[in-house]
Amino acid sequence: MKSPTATKAASSDISTAGPAPKGLRPDGRGGRRIRRQLPTSPWLFAAPGLVIVAVFILYPFLSTLNNAFTDKRTLIPGEYVGLANFRELLHDDMFWIGLRNSTLYVLVVVPALVLLPLLLAMLVQKHIPGITFFRSAFYTPVVASIVVVGLIWVWMLDERGLVNAVLEAVGVGKVGFLSDQWLLLFSAMAVTVWKGLGYYMIIYLAALANVPRELHEAAAVDGAGAVRRFFSVTVPAVRSTMVLVGALSSVAAFKVFSEVYLMAGPTGGPAGEDTTLVMLVQRVGTGLTGRVGYASAISVVVFVVTVALMLLVLRADRKEDA
Repeated sequence: MKSPTATKAASSDISTAGPAPKGLRPDGRGGRRIRRQLPTSPWLFAAPGLVIVAVFILYPFLSTLNNAFTDKRTLIPGEYVGLANFRELLHDDMFWIGLRNSTLYVLVVVPALVLLPLLLAMLVQKHIPGITFFRSAFYTPVVASIVVVGLIWVWMLDERGLVNAVLEAVGVGKVGFLSDQWLLLFSAMAVTVWKGLGYYMIIYLAALANVPRELHEAAAVDGAGAVRRFFSVTVPAVRSTMVLVGALSSVAAFKVFSEVYLMAGPTGGPAGEDTTLVMLVQRVGTGLTGRVGYASAISVVVFVVTVALMLLVLRADRKEDA
């Protein structure tokens, strides 16, 4: 037991103790001190992401833009040539073929990827036995490698492949899916749509989950059939999502490369007639004698067109809102 003198001395020490050091505060439990967290700038947390964007996006973009105005080659720095590369584009037949094919790709693929995943999402949303299996099956192509997907479809569409074997069995005969210019291009479009169905289906499923069931019930009470409810209830409710899907699929379709490259080969099909703009960039700008400056000019055109496509889709959506 402490003596009264010791207790008094301890009390005197506590009462005469100075203020807590700066940056420390009592925690109210036994007089212990806890150091306060100093305020940290939000830029410190954003720095890693900003560095990645600067190194892998901003710098390549500015470098490509600069190279577009030079005659740079793979091993030669090149000199400034102004708009010479862009003037050459106007007289390059392969550029116009690539622009035609890329534009056709957008016109065919985008409507399919806007409508079909929506119908698919409405189907898998229903409570049907075994529907979970189909949800997984529809999403499987999304996570599969595009190289694997492309090679599987090349094998299926080959003259001795599965599709032609079925066509021969029913008496139609063989079809040159990979040897005909237009059939090859449309086959590549089918692969793009097939691989993208599951991805956009998930986006639509999230949007459909927010559509009140009461709207469909009220429309059904008013005598609206399934088709009428689709256009009067479902489409208006998910219109903003359809715009998003349209913008994303437009950019992806115009910049298509892997599907056509795997099915048509490096030359872009018969006489290069299935070449897309991105394939042309790869063909012109690679190799020891690659024309980096000219390929950069084509890349700038691709960038401008994709931005224009997105602005066009967004502007059309704003007009409908007005």
